[in-house]
Amino acid sequence: MNSIDIYCNPENSSMKIFLDTADVESIKSRLESGLVDGVTTNPTLILKSGGDPIQTIKNLVEIGVPDISAEVVADSWEQMCTEAKKYYTISPSVTIKLPCTSDGLRACKQLSSTGIRVNVTLVFSVSQAILASKAGATYISPFIGRVDDQRFEGLKLVERICKLYREQMIRTQVLAASTRSVYDVEKSFELGADIVTMPVSVFDKMYDHILTDKGVELFNNDWQKALENAKDND
Repeated sequence: MNSIDIYCNPENSSMKIFLDTADVESIKSRLESGLVDGVTTNPTLILKSGGDPIQTIKNLVEIGVPDISAEVVADSWEQMCTEAKKYYTISPSVTIKLPCTSDGLRACKQLSSTGIRVNVTLVFSVSQAILASKAGATYISPFIGRVDDQRFEGLKLVERICKLYREQMIRTQVLAASTRSVYDVEKSFELGADIVTMPVSVFDKMYDHILTDKGVELFNNDWQKALENAKDND
């Protein structure tokens, strides 16, 4: 089997779900479900959680999050590389999150060349996705919701990037971000995204369906009746 066969074989691929939050307790309770594959954080999310950036990442490592995107804040690519070291030396499970700017991609090239995983974020165009893949990004994060805010089609952007990556056999994985609904999650996977990151509230809603709830209620009622009938026949 050659490399093309391996890449195209569906048995070698898997949809991954990340949570987009820095709330350690919320992450911990959902991680126990076995359905969460990673976490994406950023300074805004960490600020909302009231945590310290470095300590928050350490806490996520301690509870066993398999893949943690930690965002670096700096002005130059050299500073980005310096700041990145504070995170990737914590654990191999930490992925460095960099912006899709000229400095961010230069830092990505530097870090990826030494085996450090990089998530290039704030991707809003196919051309940016091309540059990020050439810079050696492990993941690229197209922002669905923010593109929609500008009256463009965020899911269409995901579709175009996924199509290009498939056709060019690009190994960089598409991590759909800025999702705001279960529909965004469903469509992102349908269009070929490798990973979708989402708020905890959206993850929780993925369980919900009125027919499932009605079905469980019906089964429980029938089971109770069956137990009562068995008791009467004793």
